[in-house]
Amino acid sequence: MKIYTKTGDRGQTSLIGGRRVSKAHHRIDAYGTVDELNSVVGLVRDQPVNESRKDLLKEIQDRLFTIGSELATDPEKTLKKPLPVVLEADVTLLEKAMDEMDAELPELRAFVLPGGHQSVSFCHLARTVCRRAERLVIALNDEKPVDPLVIQYLNRLSDYLFVLSRKMTQELGVEEVVWKPRV
Repeated sequence: MKIYTKTGDRGQTSLIGGRRVSKAHHRIDAYGTVDELNSVVGLVRDQPVNESRKDLLKEIQDRLFTIGSELATDPEKTLKKPLPVVLEADVTLLEKAMDEMDAELPELRAFVLPGGHQSVSFCHLARTVCRRAERLVIALNDEKPVDPLVIQYLNRLSDYLFVLSRKMTQELGVEEVVWKPRV
């Protein structure tokens, strides 16, 4: 099978279910951003500091594929085969991981500037792409309902990525730089 089909050469693509839409459609933008997020999470997973978290980060990537498949599905079609879904247990898994990391971190009393180490910067990049994906999915939800667990998962994932960035900062022994606004 060839990777190129030439069917998108005129700026359209197919949703799961067969309907063709513009590649600039809100649905395509939303699942494309989730795909971008998945790639950045892969970059975070590949950082040596995250060796002990590789399985969880891989699980997160799997959930992002699940979310992408839901977003890529035509909401007006009934599919012959069911697609994977996000479960409440997926959200709970992120919360548990955050609670465990948070218990070992100093209390946060100010905003922190992203950075301090390349690995930490990758994690902040993932967090901001996640927030963008969340905004796009919410905009899509305003047009056609999206599974509320998808929105909840993306919201929790961005929180997880923030806590993870702080934990990585701690484990790498680099300074967490707080924002000191100029007034």
